[in-house]
Amino acid sequence: MSQKSSPSPTVAILIVMGVSGCGKTTVGNLLAQRLGWQFQDADWFHPPSNVDKMHKGIPLTDEDRWPWLKAVAAWIDKARASGDHGVIACSALKRHYRDVLIGDRRDVRLVYLKGDETLIGRRVSTRHEHFMPPALLHSQFEALEEPGPKENPVIASIEPKPNEIVQQILSDLNISHAQTSPSGLGCVKTLRPKH
Repeated sequence: MSQKSSPSPTVAILIVMGVSGCGKTTVGNLLAQRLGWQFQDADWFHPPSNVDKMHKGIPLTDEDRWPWLKAVAAWIDKARASGDHGVIACSALKRHYRDVLIGDRRDVRLVYLKGDETLIGRRVSTRHEHFMPPALLHSQFEALEEPGPKENPVIASIEPKPNEIVQQILSDLNISHAQTSPSGLGCVKTLRPKH
C-alpha cells in the first residue's frame, strides 16, 4: 500500500514520519543513501529532559515537544538555506507539529510510514538501546493524526522489506536524478546536533 503524491517543486528535505518502531530511521537512512543526501534522526534533537521522561516511560506533552520541533525546523531551514538536501526521521505525530516542520516550505515533503499497532509492537519489543520503551507505543498511536490529502504525503506501508519501501517512495515522489547527488549514490553524511 502506497499513495501517489501530487507533483511538487524540487524536493530539498524529506521528513519520514510515523510512530516509534515503524522504521523511520532504517528507511530514512536508506533513502538518504540512495539519494546521496545527508541524514538526521530527530531523536537526536530532543533535550535531555525529554529523553529522561521517555526513559521513565512518561509520554511527552506538547509543551515538551515545542523546543524539539523548533530545533528540527531550524535544521531543516539551515539545510535549505545552504542548498543541501536531507532526509530526517521524525515522529511528527500531530498536524500542528507538521505545520511547524513543513509550513509553507514547498520543497519539504512528508513520507508517512504506516503500520498497525500489533506489527509495530512486535518490532519494538525486539529493539534494544532505544530510549523509547515499548510501553509508550500505545500513547503514540493515541496521539497520531494521520496526514491527510492537504499535506500531500507519500503514504507507504511498512509491511514490505525496507529496500522495497524505499523504492516505492522514490517512485511515488518521482525524484529525478537531477535532484540527487551527481552519482545518485555516495556516503550518507550523518551529523548529530550539538546540545
